[in-house]
Amino acid sequence: MNMEHLAGNIAAILLELSLLICLFWLLNSLAIKLFDRLERLAALSGKGNLQKIRYNVRGILIVSGVVACFALLGVNGWLVYQGNNIFEYKLQLLAKVAPDVWLKLASRLGKTAALLTLVGVSLPYVRSGVEWLRDRTAKSDFITATPETIHSFFHSLSKSLTNTIWLLAILGGANLLQLPPVVANFFWILIKIYIIASVGWQCLQASGATIDSINIWIEQQENPNILRFYPRIQPIIPLVKRSITYIIYVLIWMGIAYQIQAEKLAELGFLVVKIIGIIIAANFLVEISYIVVEELLLAEKEISKRKRQRRLTIIPLLQSIIKYFIYFSSGIAILRVIGIDPTPIVAGAGIVGIAVGLGAQNLINDIVCGFFILFENYYLVGDFIETEGIIGTVEAIELRSTRIRHPNGQQQIIRNGDIKNIINYSKQYIYAVVEVGVAYESDLDRVYEIIEEVGIELHANYPESVSEPTIVEGLESFGVAQLFIRTLTKVKPGTHLHIQRVLRKMIKSRFDIEGIEIPHKGKPKFIPEAGSPVDADGGNVPSS
Repeated sequence: MNMEHLAGNIAAILLELSLLICLFWLLNSLAIKLFDRLERLAALSGKGNLQKIRYNVRGILIVSGVVACFALLGVNGWLVYQGNNIFEYKLQLLAKVAPDVWLKLASRLGKTAALLTLVGVSLPYVRSGVEWLRDRTAKSDFITATPETIHSFFHSLSKSLTNTIWLLAILGGANLLQLPPVVANFFWILIKIYIIASVGWQCLQASGATIDSINIWIEQQENPNILRFYPRIQPIIPLVKRSITYIIYVLIWMGIAYQIQAEKLAELGFLVVKIIGIIIAANFLVEISYIVVEELLLAEKEISKRKRQRRLTIIPLLQSIIKYFIYFSSGIAILRVIGIDPTPIVAGAGIVGIAVGLGAQNLINDIVCGFFILFENYYLVGDFIETEGIIGTVEAIELRSTRIRHPNGQQQIIRNGDIKNIINYSKQYIYAVVEVGVAYESDLDRVYEIIEEVGIELHANYPESVSEPTIVEGLESFGVAQLFIRTLTKVKPGTHLHIQRVLRKMIKSRFDIEGIEIPHKGKPKFIPEAGSPVDADGGNVPSS
């Protein structure tokens, strides 16, 4: 074999290797772009499985390319060993192919190229249409979603449409090239999965933007009838959004399961959707029951304050009973959905409840005491009480405990069974007791007169809280440095602490004007003891 013949074979081998490497590099680039676009889908992003599949596909392509290169070298090396000219040998193989086959192949390639070109030309118009729709949506008065939300939705829609059109074009090209049916079926399944995921993601974004728009629109309305009950339902909106998100994810999962012929997984998705629906319905019923109970018990406007307090006390108890009933019924419904008969469970729960009830004497005692507190009218919600070292305003009377808000802000919880001695400061009236300290040299008659004048002024300034003017009960005690005068002011329940503070301030201001001294901490004034000698400085003589 001459050198010219050998050089021609080497050039042929290098050319074939270059073409083969370019082919696998092109396949690898297409795979990278495909997975990059798939990872941008929020429905699939963040999933480790997709990244793993991406690395596996790239690894398969690299290994396949290396094996193909070694196979090409082996075949060409064998041809060179046999003394064949690679160019002439390959031309003879190509010559054996009928001309009409080449014509058909050229026609199919031309049609495929034309299809891909048409897609590439039409895509800018599709994107322009999506941008036009985005601008019209942003200018709409009804849609009140943020511009960022609208832009994100339509940007994702544009990408989804672009990718779907390209996948359909690839499927059309595979059909035009008359590739094996398994290839066309693979692309068709991939396209359907992509469309399902894209539609699900768009529905997810649209649902969130729609709920936010409705929420903002309702808040902007000035009709009080619309906003009357909406603040009560508004806390459920985050739960509704999360539930819709889960439902959409489950529907995507079901659609993909049907495409890969996993019917059992799809049927499981129906159960999950039903369970989520039951949970949402239960929460809606709870909030609606709260509204109904309050409307029925507080609909009457012309009622006394005491009767209103009694109804406010009963409302939380009724709401708790209704809430537990709804949740229990929802649990029974969920058991039926998943195919479990709840009858034996309920019966067993009744037996277990009896057994637990015999041992839970403290719990039963708390519940019984709670009912007696309500029916005996010991105190109501809004009453200012003192019991077992706890003082404050009653916020709620529950089946087992009472919640009391201390004047300093702390919430105190006490078991109903532990409540024994109760001081209720909110029954009919209460006295605001203030002790006033004055110097021993003060004219008590004048002090009494000033305090009574301040009491009359207090009654005039606060008629909604003070029932009668302040009275001076008399000299209460002798202090080390001052005399203590006790005053009583009859006030409405629950206002005594505030009136005490106001009265002290008014007395202090009036004493400053009248020049009456209120002793403060410092050197105490001498108080002679009965029968004790007095020295020249006014101090007691130490006894021997």
